[in-house]
Amino acid sequence: MNDKIKQLILKEEDEMIAFRRDLHQHPELQWQEFRTTNQVAKELDKLGIPYRRTEPTGLIADLVGGKPGKTVALRGDMDALPVQELNESLAYKSTENGKMHACGHDSHTSMLLTAAKALKEIQAELSGTVRFIFQPSEENAEGAKEMVAQGAMDGVDHVFGIHIWSQTPSGKVSCVVGSSFASADIIQIDFKGQGGHGAMPHDTIDAAVIASSFVMNLQAIVSRETDPLDPVVVTIGKMEVGTRFNVIAENAHLEGTVRCFNNTTRAKVAKSIEHYAQQTAAIYGGTAEMIYTEGTQPVINDEKSALLVQQTIVESFGENALYFEKPTTGGEDFSYFMDEAPGSFALVGCGNPDKDTEWAHHHGRFNIDESVMKNGAELYARFAYNYLNQQEF
Repeated sequence: MNDKIKQLILKEEDEMIAFRRDLHQHPELQWQEFRTTNQVAKELDKLGIPYRRTEPTGLIADLVGGKPGKTVALRGDMDALPVQELNESLAYKSTENGKMHACGHDSHTSMLLTAAKALKEIQAELSGTVRFIFQPSEENAEGAKEMVAQGAMDGVDHVFGIHIWSQTPSGKVSCVVGSSFASADIIQIDFKGQGGHGAMPHDTIDAAVIASSFVMNLQAIVSRETDPLDPVVVTIGKMEVGTRFNVIAENAHLEGTVRCFNNTTRAKVAKSIEHYAQQTAAIYGGTAEMIYTEGTQPVINDEKSALLVQQTIVESFGENALYFEKPTTGGEDFSYFMDEAPGSFALVGCGNPDKDTEWAHHHGRFNIDESVMKNGAELYARFAYNYLNQQEF
């Protein structure tokens, strides 16, 4: 059966790459994936796989096997980014100014669709149901949560996802036990002082000084209040303060992000940030208000699931293909699916210096080594088959 799945994927490889290139030429941002949704729907219609559309974009399709059993969900995201493509010589360069698939979601959609084609061919041999989740709006961490709300995980026993990964060499595939992606939260802090003339600082409370002192003090939370073996990143990426060269600022607005793998640590860090903001402001006579918005949850791979993925990688591509990529403090809203059912998330390497595909995700030069797409499609399909047709879970 495993060899049959491989051959079915290889038969579809050219069409899979062509489908990905079409999506790459027509990128759509979060909640705007109408054309992408329609393109996937057309292919599912050809396959005779029933599906329903989610609002406003996205699809959920169920392939019911010939034998009774559990339900495993496979997820592929579809949205692009507001990034200008810099691959000027690319034959399938984005046709949308200021938009491109700079994270590889075009390949995820195409690989998942190709897996659906292969699994349709062996539908009678499946012991259970495979659910295909074509998800919009991953880049703003809203799509998975909304699809869960619209029933994507109803009745699902297990969930599996894939991300193409330019930091991992082509031909390697990783699925580690435990931490994979971090939580990704947003902080907004407003400091208020008392403005005045730059020549009369004694009559003011300088919000610029408060904000600057806070940013410098903030890193002590990571270096002195958290376990050094429990990774945390606290970043202030935006600061707006002041209106004119000779006016002492009354207000300062800061925005940043917090990343970690442990929800207890996450709550502690959030509390500490607010404490530091209020106390720093008080030193100078000002005030502080903070809004802390929880984004994605950490992605923590279930042990049994990750080990089954590793077994599937070895069976599919050989021992040399198995790779153990270190966890990243990037965020992934796949975590919302894992709140509903156990599962795992794999990284399919596409970094190839000979093909100039080692650029970071979200960069204008990002591209993938398309020769590895067959690996992702096969991993989707084989994992679903292996999960449904084994007894350990």
